[in-house]
Amino acid sequence: MLQFLKFAAIRAFLAILTLVLVSFIVFTLMELVPGDCAERYVAFKSSQGVIITPADIQIERVRLGLDQPYVQRWGKWILNAFQGEFGDSCILRLNISQLLGQKFWLSLGLCLSALILAYAIAIPVGILAATSKNAVLNNSLRLVSYLGLALPNFLLALMIMLFSTIYFGDSLTGLFSKEFRDAAWSWARVRDFLGHAWLPVFILGWSATAFAIQTVRALMSDEIGKLYVTAAAARGVSGRNLLMRYPARHALSPIINSLGFDLNRIFNELPIVALILTLTEAGKLLFDALARSNDQQLAGAIIFMLTASIVAINFVTDIILALTDPRVRSGIIG
Repeated sequence: MLQFLKFAAIRAFLAILTLVLVSFIVFTLMELVPGDCAERYVAFKSSQGVIITPADIQIERVRLGLDQPYVQRWGKWILNAFQGEFGDSCILRLNISQLLGQKFWLSLGLCLSALILAYAIAIPVGILAATSKNAVLNNSLRLVSYLGLALPNFLLALMIMLFSTIYFGDSLTGLFSKEFRDAAWSWARVRDFLGHAWLPVFILGWSATAFAIQTVRALMSDEIGKLYVTAAAARGVSGRNLLMRYPARHALSPIINSLGFDLNRIFNELPIVALILTLTEAGKLLFDALARSNDQQLAGAIIFMLTASIVAINFVTDIILALTDPRVRSGIIG
């Protein structure tokens, strides 16, 4: 038990260290963007007809703390970030924590739902594809998975929207109906959200499912041919008992360990899907901040929060893997 607690402590330390390093990279990239928040704010004021002088820019820099040394500003930023406070958006002039609010959690919920959907389908289908001797079934599953990899998510979204608009008169865009868009949370709003959220979840999970099927199938095919499975079969273990106790148990360990990577890959596809489906959540905000407004403060906050979510999932999966996989457990505890 002491060895396992030591392992958990080391993993927690590495998770925090990863977040600190990522925060340094993100903050450095924010600093490398031409111009700073003071210049952008003053430029906005100037566009409103206000006469701005160099002294006004310097006063704004002092107010925002931009006159402080780089390391000191990064240290302050990372300490505030760990408390969930990212200051004000450089362009929108709104508090980032309030601006993101539920939007980031909606985005994370969509991505996690797509990830759960992908593996809920991929694990049984991948195991079936690896163990079935039926050539028609195997080729059909392979065709479906190849189609999922070949058809981009944004093209699938456009196809569904076009079909729905032509035949049902509804483009299926947005996460809420008009009357629930700015309403307080209630059961009616939850039902309305679920009635709209299934489409982005399905689209985001499309390629993730295909990729996961290929991964599960490859891992299972590799494990089934190993000697320990043959030895177990020779001892009289057969059927589903043999499959789940030996090859499936070992083959799924790398899947558990890759959940953070898959979540990151799904979130990377979210901004373009959000743009097509007109979703007003963190993916759309990230796209606007990077491609349109160049709001590095807002983009940095979203990237940091996403990284924190991925690191947290990786930490949890490391612990789960150590508890469920006898190979990992024996390596840790001895």
